[in-house]
This record gives sequence, structure tokens and C-alpha cells, in this order.
Amino acid sequence: MPDTTEQLLSHNVTEVIERKHLEERLRAGERLRIKHGADPTAPDLHLGHAVILRKLKEFQDLGHKIIFIIGDFTARIGDPSGRSTARPILSERQIKKNAKTYFRQAGKILDIKKTEIHQNSEWFAREGWKEILEIADKFTVQRILERDDFEKRIKNGTEITMREILYPLMQAYDSVKTKSDVEIGGVDQKFNMLAGRTLQRRMKQEEQDIICLPLLIGTDGEQKMSKSLDNYIGITESSEQMFGKTMSIPDKLINSWAELTTEISSEIKKIANLRDAKLRLAYEIVKNYHSEKEAEKARENFIKIFQKKEFPEKIETLKINSQKELGDVLAENKIIESKSEFRRLIRSGAIESDGSLIKDTHFLIKKNSIIRIGKKRFVKILI
Repeated sequence: MPDTTEQLLSHNVTEVIERKHLEERLRAGERLRIKHGADPTAPDLHLGHAVILRKLKEFQDLGHKIIFIIGDFTARIGDPSGRSTARPILSERQIKKNAKTYFRQAGKILDIKKTEIHQNSEWFAREGWKEILEIADKFTVQRILERDDFEKRIKNGTEITMREILYPLMQAYDSVKTKSDVEIGGVDQKFNMLAGRTLQRRMKQEEQDIICLPLLIGTDGEQKMSKSLDNYIGITESSEQMFGKTMSIPDKLINSWAELTTEISSEIKKIANLRDAKLRLAYEIVKNYHSEKEAEKARENFIKIFQKKEFPEKIETLKINSQKELGDVLAENKIIESKSEFRRLIRSGAIESDGSLIKDTHFLIKKNSIIRIGKKRFVKILI
């Protein structure tokens, strides 16, 4: 039998702070409060978030209380972690709209009935700036400026705003308000999670332990999966989109994706043919968020289109600078004659994006999409 505690603290984990302390509490059978937060900066939770949610589920299945914080207030500030420039400020309306989707999406992995869910506007909006400034007095500028991303931006002459400096403090305060025993997050969140320990100590609470998880590299094969970089797969995307996007990842990501997104990494690593390994990976990911039936349908559709020579060996590629309506791009680049022809093709069900039929005449192009027009014409569009 595998050691459950060892599994919790080692599988898909890069670092635990303080490991000995946390291990002792787990082996003693304590029921801990395990915290994680996500800012609703876009409508979708993606597979990168799911790496963390899957670890939270491991704790939840053992009876620990999961504290899931939707950072509707901190989203107005923007987490500077891993950023070379400041994040754009979202409107309150957009944040609220995005936040509404997070409850349902987190429920694809966590048992929501057993999860304690908060929006951090519960305390930040109510307590006001007087209390926040009092909290800020307990944290130093020197400590904030220790973080690597700020150091790099100072050297490059890139501005750092006061709202960004406040972000780690506010994430730390979430830990104080929820009396967190453990915080789980990506390795890029280590500084913010350590700030939680500092603030808890100075506000006379026991310091939370920290579990850092590896980052899932996005579909571009270069940077971490991110909503703002549009290199992600949303966990509520259609089975066809999910399957097609997974099949588009660079081969070098197959093993790491299998490890971080599935329970069958050892099986996938034994498959010698990379295309077959990727097909198995895509099937398993779709099955996790849809069903075996949907996964089988998506695989058959992909094989029909992309492996049975129903498309040219070389697909025409277009590069555009920003997200646009598909009809405009196809008409401007003379792929079709006009926008009116595009509307006719849509009405007749003759245009697909990554295997999914397009019904919206104002359809916005998604990053790195393969468009099929009619039965035989394919265009790959890169943003």
C-alpha cells in the first residue's frame, strides 16, 4: 500500500514549507483547512488551475476542509507574479461576470457541497482602507522588493505600481481571514504564500504551511498556461476543442501533461509512437471533463479529419496580429469571396474550428485554430 501522506506531499509537488511540521500534523490525523485562491481575470478555469484543484481534491477525499477563494477584489489589482508588465485593470462588471462561472467550473473537480467558498470582497470591501493600511504597516517594502519579478522589472526600468505592491499583502490577508493551515498554489505563487506566513505570524496566528506545485506549460510549449496569454484549454470547453487543442501541443509536453493532468502517466510513457501517446492523452483529458462517450466521439472525429487524409499534407497558414472575427479574416485574405459568402457557409454548416461546427456569424478566432471550409479546404490561423 502506498503511503498516503507521502503521496500527498510528493506527487506533483515541487516544494513543501514546512514539510516536517505538515507531515506530523497529517500523520496525527488532524483535519486541516487547505486554502487556494483564483482571481477571475477571465471566464475560464483551465487545465493549469486543474493541477492545483486535483491536489486539493486529494486532501478533500481524506476529510480535510478545502477553502476556495474567488479573488473578485484582488482581481481589480492584478497579481504581478511572473509578469514583466502590469496586468490590465478589469471592470467590476467583468470581474463579477467571470466570478459567477468559477463556482460551477471548480465543481468539475471538487465536491462543492464540502467546500468552503469565499469571495474576498467579503472582507476587503467591507473593512475599507483604514484597516488595510493598518495591515500594510506590518509588512516592509524591502520584503516586497525581494521578489524576482520585481527585481527584474527594476533592472529593466519597467514601472511597478503601488497596487501591484499591495497584491501579496492582500493574498496574505486572505490566509488570515480564513485561518488557513495550508496554502496550495503554483510554484510562481511561492512569494505570495510566504507573505501569508509572515502576516499570520505578525497577527498572532499560527503560520500556514505551503505546498508548491509545478506549472503546466501552455499549448504554445513555451510559457505557463495562462488566460492572458491565450495558451490554455478551459475545463468547460467542448470535447472537440479540448481534444483538438491537446493534439496541437508540442511533442515535448506529452509526458509532463500526462503527469500533471491525468492518472495514467505511466501508461502513456510506455507508448512509443508520439502520435498514439498524444491521442491517448487527449482521450483521457476529455474523459475527465466530459465522459468516455464524448472522448470516443472526439477521437473518432479527430482521426476522421486529420489522419484519414481528408485534408492536404500542407495546410495554408495565416498570421494575424490580434483576435478578429473569422469572417473578416477569411474575406480580407481572399480565402472566401466576401462576408456574405461567409454567412452563407455558416448557414449551410460548412465551416468548422478545431473540429467544432461554427454557427455564429461573428465568431472570434481562437489562438492557433485550424479552420475547415467545406470538405477539403483547411486554413491554420495563428495570432
